[in-house]
Formats: sequence, C-alpha cells, structure tokens
Amino acid sequence: MALTSTARMIRRASVALGVTTVVLLAGCDKLSSEPVYSGVSVEGMNYMPYNLDRFVVTDKFGNTASGGGDLMPGAGAGSLSCCYKLKGTEFTVDWTAYDPEAARQQIRKHQKITKVKKSAQVHLPATTISGEAGDVVLALHFYPDDHVEVEFRNDMQGSRIDYAEVYGWLDENYRKVAFPADFDDAQEFHLTARIAAQAWQKYRLTSVKDMQQYVYYALVVNPNFDESPQVQKVLAATKGQPDAFGDAMQNLPPDVVSEIKHFHPDQKAASHD
Repeated sequence: MALTSTARMIRRASVALGVTTVVLLAGCDKLSSEPVYSGVSVEGMNYMPYNLDRFVVTDKFGNTASGGGDLMPGAGAGSLSCCYKLKGTEFTVDWTAYDPEAARQQIRKHQKITKVKKSAQVHLPATTISGEAGDVVLALHFYPDDHVEVEFRNDMQGSRIDYAEVYGWLDENYRKVAFPADFDDAQEFHLTARIAAQAWQKYRLTSVKDMQQYVYYALVVNPNFDESPQVQKVLAATKGQPDAFGDAMQNLPPDVVSEIKHFHPDQKAASHD
C-alpha cells in the first residue's frame, strides 16, 4: 500500500510539474515582445528596371527566408517559396540584380553576367496572421530606388506596378513609332520597363494608364517631354491621383502636344536666365 501511495504521489507530482512547465512556456511566449511567424511563404514583386536574381530575408535572430529566381521587371506574383520561420519586426533584405540588356551582350561575348548586390533594412510592425502552413505570404516589393516594402497577405497577387500591361498597350498601338526597328520583343519590353520605372522614381506614377502615357510621350513625342512647362503643370495638378495624369495627357489639345514635341531643355534653362 505504501508503495502504491508513493507511486500515485510521484505521478501526481509529475503531472503537476508538466502542467506548470506548459504554463511557464506559454507565459514566456505571451511576455515576448517579438512576434514569431511560422510556416510563412515568401514572394518578391520586382518593380526595378532590372532582373531580380535572388533575395534573402534575415531577422536579427539569424532566421532566413529566400526567394526570387530571375524575376524580370514587373514579375513575381504567383512565384512562392515555402516554408519559413521569421521573428521580430526588423529585417535585412539582401538581393542580387542584373541588367538583362547588358547580360545579352555579355553572353554573346562569352562573358560572365555582371550581377549587383544590394541590401535594405525593413521594418514590419507586429502583425496577426492566420492560415495553414504556406498559406500566409510575406510579399516583398522591390522598388526602382532600391527600397523594399513588405506585407503579409493570403494570396499570390497584388503587384503594385504592371510593366507588362504598359508594354502590351504600346506594342499593340505604337510599336512602329515607339521602338527601334531592330529591337526584338525582349528589348522593347526592357526599354518600356526602364522608362516606366523612371515615371515612378521621378513622379511616383504607378497606375497603368499613367505609365502608358508617360512612356508613350517619352518614346514617341519627346524624350524630355516631362521637363516642359505644360507637362509640369499637369504633373502638379494630378499629383497623388491615380489615372489623372494619364487622362490629362491623353486629352491635351493638338497645339499643346506640338509645343511639347518641339520643347528642348535649353528653353527651360533660358527662361531662368
């Protein structure tokens, strides 16, 4: 009987210790000031005018998540890597990129493709996430000025800049006048992406309509069109209004378009003398 009672006491003590341990662990998690995200997928959205080779996200505890895979400008939606654990609110994003047109020439000359290493610090506020492992997506948006924005989402869409739509419109309507005759589709697309990226860098234009008109005017009307007084007025009046710049440029009177066509930066400089 004594042995039986002792065994029962030991079992009860073990259960109590186990419960206490669970409570303590749960308490540590609750007291932790750093959010933990497990089973996370990652995707990169490339808005740079260059190809995004690979990227790695690292938290301050040494956890990493990686993705990419030679994403051309505007690409990334639907391309996932899974499954990762990340902790905290401060992250470092390292990536490599390369100029696809320069790479073409290097390949022809049997040279190694020149890739550039880049890095950015990113802050992500503590976020409540839900879903099965792999369902929660950490989307990284790579912008032309080399800053990166991150967000959690439960889908694989959400590209903020669509270079493909801009190029498709130009190719269908203005191919013969917009692009050099000896350019192939890839060269035309990369040229479109470079100019569209400038539209974001200089004026934060993001909508397809705004970028269509920006690239059209740069390629067909005047490469310095945005420096003209007429266009500067339009940019100022439509700032922060998606599609407004595109609508305004599309509806400019023929005489104004003619002035823009014949504008030269020297005129602007002379007006300030």
